[in-house]
Amino acid sequence: MADGKLDAGDSGLPSAGRLLGRAEELRLVDELLGSAATRGVALMLTGDAGVGKSALLEEAAVRAAEAGFHVMRVSGSQFEQNVSFSALNQLLQPLAGEIAELPQRQADTLQAIRGLSDEQPTELLAIANAVQMLLSRTAAKSRPLALVIDDVALLDRPSAAVLGTVARYVRANAMVLLTACRTGDESFLSSTRIPTYEVKPLDEDSASELVAERFPAMATRVRQRLVAEAGGNPLALLELPVTLNEAQQTERGALPTVLPLSERLKEIFSVRMGALPEPTRKLLLLAVLDGSGDLHILQRASGSSDFLAELGPAERAGLVQIDSPTGRLAFRHPLTRSSVMELSTGAERRSGHLALAGEFPEGSERRARHLADAAVGPDDEVASLLNEVAYSTLRRGDAVGAITTLLRAAELSTTGALKGRRLAEAACLGANITGDLRNVRALLDNAALADPVGAESLAAAAAAASQLLNGEGDADTAHKLLTGAIENHGLRGGTDDNILSEALHVLLSVCFFGGRAQLWDSLDGAVARIPGSADQLLPVILGAFGDPAHSAVPVLDDLDGLLLDLHRETDPRRIVRTAISAVYVDRLPGCRSALRRVIDDGRNGGAIAAAIEALFLLGNDAYTSGQWDELADVVDEGLRWCVTYNYRLTATTGQYLQGLLAGARGDDAVARDLADRLVSWGNPRGLGTLRVYASHIRALSALGGADFEAAYRHLRSVGTPGTVPSHMAHTLWLFFDFAEAAARTGRHAEAVAHVAAVKASDIPSVSPRLAMLADAAEAMAVPDTIDHELFERAVNAPDAERWPFDWARICLAYGERLRRAKAGVAARVHLDAALSTFQRLGAEPWSARAANELRATGIPVKTVGLGDDRLALLTPQEQQVAQLAATGLTNKQIAAQLFLSPRTVAAHLRNVFPKLNVTSRAGLRDALSGQA
Repeated sequence: MADGKLDAGDSGLPSAGRLLGRAEELRLVDELLGSAATRGVALMLTGDAGVGKSALLEEAAVRAAEAGFHVMRVSGSQFEQNVSFSALNQLLQPLAGEIAELPQRQADTLQAIRGLSDEQPTELLAIANAVQMLLSRTAAKSRPLALVIDDVALLDRPSAAVLGTVARYVRANAMVLLTACRTGDESFLSSTRIPTYEVKPLDEDSASELVAERFPAMATRVRQRLVAEAGGNPLALLELPVTLNEAQQTERGALPTVLPLSERLKEIFSVRMGALPEPTRKLLLLAVLDGSGDLHILQRASGSSDFLAELGPAERAGLVQIDSPTGRLAFRHPLTRSSVMELSTGAERRSGHLALAGEFPEGSERRARHLADAAVGPDDEVASLLNEVAYSTLRRGDAVGAITTLLRAAELSTTGALKGRRLAEAACLGANITGDLRNVRALLDNAALADPVGAESLAAAAAAASQLLNGEGDADTAHKLLTGAIENHGLRGGTDDNILSEALHVLLSVCFFGGRAQLWDSLDGAVARIPGSADQLLPVILGAFGDPAHSAVPVLDDLDGLLLDLHRETDPRRIVRTAISAVYVDRLPGCRSALRRVIDDGRNGGAIAAAIEALFLLGNDAYTSGQWDELADVVDEGLRWCVTYNYRLTATTGQYLQGLLAGARGDDAVARDLADRLVSWGNPRGLGTLRVYASHIRALSALGGADFEAAYRHLRSVGTPGTVPSHMAHTLWLFFDFAEAAARTGRHAEAVAHVAAVKASDIPSVSPRLAMLADAAEAMAVPDTIDHELFERAVNAPDAERWPFDWARICLAYGERLRRAKAGVAARVHLDAALSTFQRLGAEPWSARAANELRATGIPVKTVGLGDDRLALLTPQEQQVAQLAATGLTNKQIAAQLFLSPRTVAAHLRNVFPKLNVTSRAGLRDALSGQA
């Protein structure tokens, strides 16, 4: 271990020495160990390569063991990153006995991960839960746990996801989690917000002491030169002197002019490796290629009869060690693995992979990967195996790994047709799942070069359509491209369910955003011609999302079944698509946990495109359920990703949600700006759904301000009274608004006709919320009557509190009706309920409407937020703009931060100045600081 460790003897093993210059870090470790006995704690060490993170983890493990902790070790490996659950197996191996004592389901889950069961590993959440149960029971049974993870950025993705969940809930166990990661490396812990500590280089005195203790004969000036060039890096301090001969160390010989640190360190390891016997170097090469450290696999693959003896020289040289608790081989430093690879030949590496492949069963992922690495040139059999591995990897939730595997399968394909098809499939998955929209064109160009005839293949068409739709918003071209490719695929007798499913789902997005019923005919026809499709989700999403007003009810049982099993699902595509099916039929709450897993995966560099959709789906749910602060957070994050990855069309969903929130809260300038942007971008591209989005925002803003005529115009522009058009899912979200706008402008006949059409459709049967809104719409549609049965049924609907904004609007309408009927006492109950709900949500214009109605009943109401504090006169958006303007930012800079236009910022400031009684930005700063 090359770091700030002083070693005893010639073994080079750090366990024999002490650390120099790390008093602060070790004091922190001791504090963590003291706290962990009662409450779980975590810490991630960061720092440059060789700065001593591994040494600190080693010392922490020793101290934890001495303090009575059960110490478990996991280490990331560059060459094991693509082997699913390899890191997790390091944790499970020493706990094999405890696994058998778990409940059957959890035990089976972990045995599947260890490869001791014929069952496939289940979804990651179940695995994480099983691991947490195992750790909890182990801690409760014996003693507190210390989980030490080195090189977290090199863990395989599935293991990282599971251990990330463990990290998030570390406080639930008597446990300390200590990890290390190079500065700047992204890892599974990046999004967990656990405390970090940057390990700094050693100070000059400690660095000098370290070199003097290890190399006592070194001359002072030479030591000073090395300390200066090493920059306090313990690895360099301990290894650079090895390059100097005795004459140079004692200043009898000249030192080299330049000592390049990184190159010199690699050379050091290569020299030490080169001194090993040939059988030992071959064993180490197998260990690097395998990555698991499993001695049984290494022994069988080597064919050695004296395995441990041949490994001895590497142990004595301090290059490797056998971890006593796990019985696994571990390299002392990652650079050792690099030097092993540098010293090996291509033939030796291929031979090693071939030997390792023989240790795994036919059809297994690890066998396929070793065979791929052993291949000298194209090999269709191995490419076909990798193709299957790619999609099984995707179904496990590792989208990035799936695409990487597909690209390797393309490299191994013998024909242009196979190579082109696999490149196109990788492009398709990249566009739809991982966020590689900007790389799609390059992959498709390479696919076309490999197979010019296949440039019009279904995979290529699906990838190109995704790029056209998501990047440029060109729905019409994407529609023509896809429908033609799907038809040709059927005529050629194509049977690839994976890519056909992707193409059909892309076509579904095209049809939705196109917003024209006739676009859906081609999709319905394609699905009808493929009754044997393996994608059982497609009919559900067509019914519940494509045309929910007329086709949702027959598929709701199937959708509810999918939701019940969603906690087991690992494929980000299916999670997001199931949630999309749930949007308009009010079943998103059942998707929350699964969507958050997709988002976490995206934050860790996985399925970015799916994570963006998941964020906006949670935003939809947050709007309906009244979690409006959460809505703002998730939408802002999704929009930032859309900008980074150029998902321009997907961003419109986030802008729509922002617009709804702004309209409901009275930020009319923001609502208008967002609606205008949706229309100006969508209209030239024929994206009808964006026009509907904009009309919804404008109508909601107008309704809040009691401008019922404007609300009617906006809603009338996207619908015909008395009709429920096919394939316009947004009808389910607009009919209540239309009934109110029409009735309040005296157009009762239109309101009644529209509600009748809604009642005649499947809409009231889709969900309790829609049934509640249908009753309320019918009650509002008719002129004032004494019979309030429909209103009573609506306000007392089961679970109405789950939809606070909708419910409060119904209470307001009912209270208004009662007040006009001279039933003031009864009206106050509903108006007060509406007011308190609107105030909690921050729906200021709606609060004002409810307050005005309450005053009309004779109840004095103080407008919330008004008084001596003039800042309370500002809307939340105006407060944000004012605070940024007070710091000296220009309108353009403010607009960039808040995703607004400079024109909207200027409008806000025009409102702010008179409200705060100031005339300049200097006065604004004084007002906000309390000086005005």
